[in-house]
Amino acid sequence: MLGLSLPRTNVLSGLINSLLAAPETHLLTAAIGLGAMALILLLRRVAPRLPGALIALLLATAAVFLLGERAAGVAVLGPISGGLPSLAALPLFDLQLLSDLSTGALALAAIGLVQTTAVSRSLASQTHQRLDNNQEFVGQGFANVLSGLFGGYATSGSFTISAVKFRAGAQTRVASIVASLFVLLVMLTVGPIGNYMPVSALAAALIVTAYNMIDRAEIRRILRGAPGDAIIMVVTFLGTLFLNLDFAVLVGILLSFVLYVMRTSAPRVQVVVPDSDFRHFAHRPDAPVCPQLGIVEIQGDLYFGAVNHIEEEILHVAARNPGQRFLLIRMHHVNQVDFSGIHMLESLVRTYRDGGGDVFLVRVGPGPRRLMEMTGCLTYLGQDHLLDEDDAVQHLFHHVLDPVVCIYECPVRVFRECQNLPKRFDLIASPQLGRPVAAIACPVVAPRELWHTLRTASPAQRPTILDVREPREFRRSHIAEAQSLPLSTLLAQGAVMADDRPVVLVCQSGRRSRRAAAILRDLGFHDVTLVDGGMQAWETAGLLTAVEFE
Repeated sequence: MLGLSLPRTNVLSGLINSLLAAPETHLLTAAIGLGAMALILLLRRVAPRLPGALIALLLATAAVFLLGERAAGVAVLGPISGGLPSLAALPLFDLQLLSDLSTGALALAAIGLVQTTAVSRSLASQTHQRLDNNQEFVGQGFANVLSGLFGGYATSGSFTISAVKFRAGAQTRVASIVASLFVLLVMLTVGPIGNYMPVSALAAALIVTAYNMIDRAEIRRILRGAPGDAIIMVVTFLGTLFLNLDFAVLVGILLSFVLYVMRTSAPRVQVVVPDSDFRHFAHRPDAPVCPQLGIVEIQGDLYFGAVNHIEEEILHVAARNPGQRFLLIRMHHVNQVDFSGIHMLESLVRTYRDGGGDVFLVRVGPGPRRLMEMTGCLTYLGQDHLLDEDDAVQHLFHHVLDPVVCIYECPVRVFRECQNLPKRFDLIASPQLGRPVAAIACPVVAPRELWHTLRTASPAQRPTILDVREPREFRRSHIAEAQSLPLSTLLAQGAVMADDRPVVLVCQSGRRSRRAAAILRDLGFHDVTLVDGGMQAWETAGLLTAVEFE
């Protein structure tokens, strides 16, 4: 920051008021101000190295001094008290007084910080320097503490003083030290000069300085950009012209805050699908979606102002795709989550689970994950529901989604895992396909228990093992004693057994086996058992499998 001063009213509005009143009472004041402005502009053109503003102020002060009584109506700065300030007698232990002053002091501090932020940000954008607001606030705090100890007013960043220093070529904090020493010198030596220094000349110097700092290219850029930023710029500009500078800056900050709340309270929630190369997820409105799994991406934080919008958008997606009982939420754009966001996530999980589905998350950041752990949300969701992004779809495809729907009901191939999946559109939909898998109850047998039975029981006592996967899956790996009876064949033709031995059904993970068990029961077979976990569990247990070669 290039300077500190008292917050002050708008000097431009003061000059405008003087000009409007000039025909009646202040013609001389207006003439002095306009003359000082013209002289500053002239000196900048013909002799830019000379301190034009200082020369104009000295000449204006001299004119008021020489005019004497004829300049009695000219507004002047007034006498500058000389001498060093003494240590103030502060009532540090008067708690009632401290309580009475605390609210006003807090308001002054807030306004001062707002003005300091606006001034420093404006100058930093022109000097291309990195701005550290924390350090700026620390400096302003120390300045106010020392000012109070010596009976001074509350101080803050001043755009007028900082702009003058910037136009004069100041680049470091030494400029503020030199300026402070110079002000102290003036106070101790030439304090009475303030009785003749016209305020209109000071206003003229500040107007010229501010006018030269206008970045027209940046203004055009803002006007062509986002409408909200353009409105903030116009309102703040009008406020600086016709209102107090402090209030104008505060209005600009408040409008920025309102715009931020409006933007963050309605983050985009979009449906994404894999791209054509299955490398990334993208928003493709015209691309087909999976009838079982919905994938949404939240592009904003889960805080109290946004959770209602996010939940409504996700529920709208679910309403448009009623068959999508499972939801995968991509959270790599979610940096912050509060308790309202936690409640929203739990509500979504509850809604999907009540409908026989579930919710899974990917790319949960450290901050949101920590809050989920501390609030018990992660326990409610389940640790296994936080998936790795690279393996999320593969895990859901093989362990969660119903392959019956994929093969017999889904006409599209959305994921990489769908590309080689056999699709049986020739089959008429069976009522069994519409029954939820979780609603089909059937006894199960562990892979090792079945292995032991096959090794020890006599051939007449061994169960009939039916593999209900598609032929290509069967040829790739199957239990040696199993017979291939694809679910598609079972749906189309039924099943005929040569004897009445118990039947054991096996598929990849167990979901198709449940479908097949329901069909066999409808056909009159009652002694039906499933391999718990299917071929995945069989192979995980390290049991031998057979492979067929064409």
